[in-house]
Amino acid sequence: MPFRPYMHVERFGNDEVQGIELGECYVFPKLDGTNASVWWNLDGIQAGSRKRHLSLDADNAGFYAWAKSSAELAAFFADNEGLRLYGEWLVPHTLKTYREDAWRKFYVFDVFDDMNGVYLPYNVYSELCFVHELDIIPPLCIMRNATHDNLLIELKNNEYLIGQGKGSGEGIVIKNYDFLNKYRRVVWAKICTNEFKDKHKRNEPTVKNMKALVESAICDGYVTQHLVDKVYAKIVNEQEGWNSKYIPRLLGTVFYDLVNEETWNIVKKHKNPTIDFKKLNTLSIMKVKELRPELF
Repeated sequence: MPFRPYMHVERFGNDEVQGIELGECYVFPKLDGTNASVWWNLDGIQAGSRKRHLSLDADNAGFYAWAKSSAELAAFFADNEGLRLYGEWLVPHTLKTYREDAWRKFYVFDVFDDMNGVYLPYNVYSELCFVHELDIIPPLCIMRNATHDNLLIELKNNEYLIGQGKGSGEGIVIKNYDFLNKYRRVVWAKICTNEFKDKHKRNEPTVKNMKALVESAICDGYVTQHLVDKVYAKIVNEQEGWNSKYIPRLLGTVFYDLVNEETWNIVKKHKNPTIDFKKLNTLSIMKVKELRPELF
């Protein structure tokens, strides 16, 4: 397998990641080291930096030599030859407040399946790495339908690998494994900071019940199995069968019926709410996929 650069992680709020916070999000600490990757080909273990294939003469602060000599990596690729590890090689960069025992280690933050062209979700790759005693970056928490304020709290809570009393880490990375941006690409978001301090520490992820968005409550109440099945049946009847090319029509019609037929009921039930219709449309699409997953 040839060198493959890691994706560009976009700043939260950027147009590229609009809507990534809707649905189930894993919030990870962001480390301030050097980006690195490891994979396997016929010549054995290969290593890369953010932009290039490494060699002994250009080894990215000692990472290449470490990777070539790692028994844990060799064992991992013996069982998982088609996977590629992305992570942070923690050597001094801007942030110097990491614990002494954290330096010069490789912390996996993503695993790419080259055979299928997909990033593996955390609950899958964490198990694979655990078996072979590879260090991984654990999530600070798992959120559903997060807000910017929710994420800022996790930003302040991020003391992963930071020395006691030395503040917070470089930032956080937000991953939604069901998210594709408007260009149909997988992309993650980040929030960076060095200004916040907190006294709390998490080493294990916790599932957080966020305050329900009004748009989420609307979809839960009105985008029902009956509505989706009714729209689907109408399309099948008119087209004399189903084809995946009708998916945009299904999604658009469900949203149209939601807005056209239920707005007055929504206004009464939720007492004149302020509704973000772009967010409502996104959540409506997610609800349809949840109710009729076999169509997607």
